[in-house]
Amino acid sequence: MTLPEPRADLGLREGYHSAQVDVEVRLNTNESPLPPPPAWLADLQAAVGAIEYHRYPDRRAWALREALADLHGLAPEQVFCANGSNEVLQSLCLAYGGAGRRALTFEPTYALHSHIAHLTGTGVVSANRRSDFTLDADLVLDVLKAEGPEITFLCSPNNPTGMSEPRGLVASVVEAAPGLVVVDEAYGQFADWSARDLLAEDAPLVVTRTFSKTWSMAAVRLGYALAPAPVVAMLERVALPYHLDAIKQAAGLLAVTHVAEMEARVGLLVRERQRLIAGLGELPVETWPSQANFVLFRPEGSSGADVWQGLVDRSVLVRDTSSWPGLEGCLRVTVGTEAENDRFLAALREVLKETGK
Repeated sequence: MTLPEPRADLGLREGYHSAQVDVEVRLNTNESPLPPPPAWLADLQAAVGAIEYHRYPDRRAWALREALADLHGLAPEQVFCANGSNEVLQSLCLAYGGAGRRALTFEPTYALHSHIAHLTGTGVVSANRRSDFTLDADLVLDVLKAEGPEITFLCSPNNPTGMSEPRGLVASVVEAAPGLVVVDEAYGQFADWSARDLLAEDAPLVVTRTFSKTWSMAAVRLGYALAPAPVVAMLERVALPYHLDAIKQAAGLLAVTHVAEMEARVGLLVRERQRLIAGLGELPVETWPSQANFVLFRPEGSSGADVWQGLVDRSVLVRDTSSWPGLEGCLRVTVGTEAENDRFLAALREVLKETGK
């Protein structure tokens, strides 16, 4: 007897997974460099002690949905919660994708958009961004008309390039798309505007968010979608029963009571982002505008892979994107604390001096 062969298309793009290296400064996975507020942790510890572990959690996560709805000025029926925003994306593909249906992406962008589509049997159509990583509005509209995708993914701010899509472009895509438009706002709180402003019950628009970045809760794995109530109802139909455990629900519900602390963290990281960009501007690297908590850059006269290794040798870890399609030679650095950013810039300065031609 032999084991059956698995599907051949299940593997994520080679090189996507972030290297796990023991270093002193870790700036490679866009996590918050700051832990959650101590008051949140104390509240969560008390809440965890009060959970009835012999009972199933609230299947609809209603209290959490009510809190998020209040935060965003919506109704609970317009909020769907899941295990990270990736499960939200998976649920969208299960509900609106599948065999004979297609999703549209604009590359380079978040690799999980196409990967999750593939896993759910959804076909993927991709169009390229300009060389400066912006979108050509005419091209976007032409592709929508020619391909007729059931799902169109926009990532704003875009990962890994960091740039937000213009409001007018997103609005025109929502107007022209023949199917659902999904705006991935994993880094939305760092940006100047949100597609939340375009949500309406008759608009085929979904905005996805995560607690991993601005809420400093990457370990919790909690995300959500803002969408018309009929879309949320479909997402509930494809979610597994009791998919969101009681601890996650408690953590998210308590986090929403600490909005001021979250906004303070966002403000600090935005200021550090600008300082980091200014520091990179003094070095022989090409950078792109960022509205996220990371910056994409390309060393001039040096191999991206060599620079990455040189930084690791100095105990600084960034994301090596140099082998990704459309990102040849590029690296991505997460915005850290002031001390971490200074350490990165000093190490990069040394490495560029050694590797530059």
